[in-house]
Amino acid sequence: MNELVTIFKALSDETRLRIVKLLDKGELCVCDIVAALDLAQPKVSFHLGVLKDAGLIKDRKQGRWIHYRLDESDLFRRMLLLSACERMRDGAVAEDGKRLRVFLMTKEDGDKIVVNSGKKRCCA
Repeated sequence: MNELVTIFKALSDETRLRIVKLLDKGELCVCDIVAALDLAQPKVSFHLGVLKDAGLIKDRKQGRWIHYRLDESDLFRRMLLLSACERMRDGAVAEDGKRLRVFLMTKEDGDKIVVNSGKKRCCA
């Protein structure tokens, strides 16, 4: 029962749902998620930790940076994530996607540290 409560609590927050929607398109570095959501890195990391504790996402470390992806190993959790993503209107998270695309284009320019909104962001 506690496992279900943890999962549903993790999915009960708008920021975490926005993260899930971003990760539905593929793996992202924490800096990508920070840029897309336009939130402080500690806040994003907190929400990522909640999603990870609920078994909804996985991470991998590459150098100093951590990359996140949806955990598709459990069918029940995957179906919940698919259902949540399907019910989120693209318009509700359109700004997140737009910010992510702009940030990714900037990252691909080859800079090691990207300045976005006056703040340094991680990997490139």
